[in-house]
Amino acid sequence: MLPEHMPLYAVVPAAGVGKRMGAEIPKQYLPLNGRPILSHTLGRLLDHPRVGQVVVALGEEDGYFDALPESGHPRLKRVPGGRERADSVLSALNQIEDDCAWVMVHDAARPCLSHADIDRLLAQSGDQGGILAAPVRDTMKRAGADGTIDHTVARQGLWHALTPQLFPVAALRDALTRGLADGAEITDEASAMERLGWRPALVEGSPANIKVTHPDDLRIAGLLIKE
Repeated sequence: MLPEHMPLYAVVPAAGVGKRMGAEIPKQYLPLNGRPILSHTLGRLLDHPRVGQVVVALGEEDGYFDALPESGHPRLKRVPGGRERADSVLSALNQIEDDCAWVMVHDAARPCLSHADIDRLLAQSGDQGGILAAPVRDTMKRAGADGTIDHTVARQGLWHALTPQLFPVAALRDALTRGLADGAEITDEASAMERLGWRPALVEGSPANIKVTHPDDLRIAGLLIKE
C-alpha cells in the first residue's frame, strides 16, 4: 500500500502517432464525446486527489496539445518525448526531482480510467510496485508459421497488462536507463523492472479501462464514458 504521505506523480507518454488507427492526426487527439482522447486521460489523472503532478511527454512536432483545456493546468508539465515509449517515459522521469516519490505511468489512449482503479492500485501494490491487469478469460491459441493453430495455451495464470503501472521514481528510472543501454525489448514499465528481478503485484482492474487502438475501440470508449 502506498502511504498517504508519499509523493505521487503520473507520467503519460504521448509522443506516438497510433498508425493502426489509420487517422490523419495522432490517435490521442481524435475526438471522443466532444473532447480529444488525451483530454479525457489527463483529466482523470489531474482530478485524482493523490496525484501531485502529471508529466506528459510529447512529440517534437506536436501541434495539437496547446488546444487541450488541460494544457495550462498548474499541475501539468510537458516534456519532449522520444522515439519509443521507454524513451518518452524516461524523459518524463528525468524531470521529476524527488527520488523518494512514486510514479504511475498511464497510456495516453486509455481515457476510461476510473478513480476506483487508481485507488485499488495504490492500496494493493507492494514494495515492488504493481500494475493494473485483467485475468485472461478466453481460450488462448498459439499460431503456427502458416497461420493455423499450433496448440492451445492454458489460460491459468495469464493476465493482460493494463495501465497505470506504479513504481518508485528512482528505481524505474534506473531500470529504463539500463534496459535501453542493453538494447532490451521494453514493452511496458513492468518488463523493465522484471529484468532487474522485481516482482510487481498484479492488481485486477476494470474491463472498462480499454486502450483505443483500432477505430472500433473509439466507439466502445465513447459508450463507456457516457455510462
